[in-house]
Amino acid sequence: MKVTGFSIIRNAVKYDYPILEAIQSVLPLCDEFVIGIGNSEDDTIALIESINSPKIKIIHTVWDDNLRTGGLVLSEETNKVFKAIGSDTDWCFYIQGDEVVHEQYHAAIRAGMQQYVDDKRVDGLLFKYLHFYGSYDYVGTSTRWYPHEIRIIRNDKSIYSYKDAQGFRKGNDEKLCVKLIDAFVYHYGWVKDPRAMQRKQESFHKMWHDDNWMENNIVKADAFDYAGDIDELMKFTGTHPAIMQPRINRVNWQFDYDISYNKRSLKTKLKKFAEEKLGINMSYKNYKLI
Repeated sequence: MKVTGFSIIRNAVKYDYPILEAIQSVLPLCDEFVIGIGNSEDDTIALIESINSPKIKIIHTVWDDNLRTGGLVLSEETNKVFKAIGSDTDWCFYIQGDEVVHEQYHAAIRAGMQQYVDDKRVDGLLFKYLHFYGSYDYVGTSTRWYPHEIRIIRNDKSIYSYKDAQGFRKGNDEKLCVKLIDAFVYHYGWVKDPRAMQRKQESFHKMWHDDNWMENNIVKADAFDYAGDIDELMKFTGTHPAIMQPRINRVNWQFDYDISYNKRSLKTKLKKFAEEKLGINMSYKNYKLI
């Protein structure tokens, strides 16, 4: 069984992406790792090269900044890298630049890949998610956060990255058939220096919206206001991946949140009630669970 990891990144230094931690968190599970580095304005190339692993293969790409609808440039770039993976690979492990896998899940992930590698009904493996927000001490609990996503796919070139690269489809817009494994992805996209987060907000949304929307919806500020953009959190009581600890130790900002307080909308309240009291799962699913 051969496993190839893959990802895309651009301006990792400028926007403080934990891409090194992301790659290194799955590297022990991969025979090789293909990373697409977009045209950057910083030292992203040197950053990736600093991993200094023979498993790493770099592909240099140019992002189409005119694609400003639905984050399509992200799926376009992801597909470039996926297509570059050789035919001798069985599983392709996708990890985004702000996602990290805890080493405690390595055994379960490896077992899942081995169990289903010859089961052609299975297009991919589904992961559970923890979404950290504001600091490394809080995780999102509202319905705004997606609870699951596909991160391992079969090396079938009829599969492609879907819309804004959050998930995958195959053939003629067909959802993948997946198996859920007992492993979490730790999403750190909303945990960074508030100044870097503000820069990210001012740039990242350009992949979804035009200049007029940006002008009317993105607050001009020196630092991102975490407290003003959240509805519900809970305290994180587990451990972080070991690879993340040096980054966590460098934290230079403070974020505190009263977990007894929430700003749930009526829609969110109804959705929570349906899921928790009636057992009705109303979350959007970009996959078929088998």
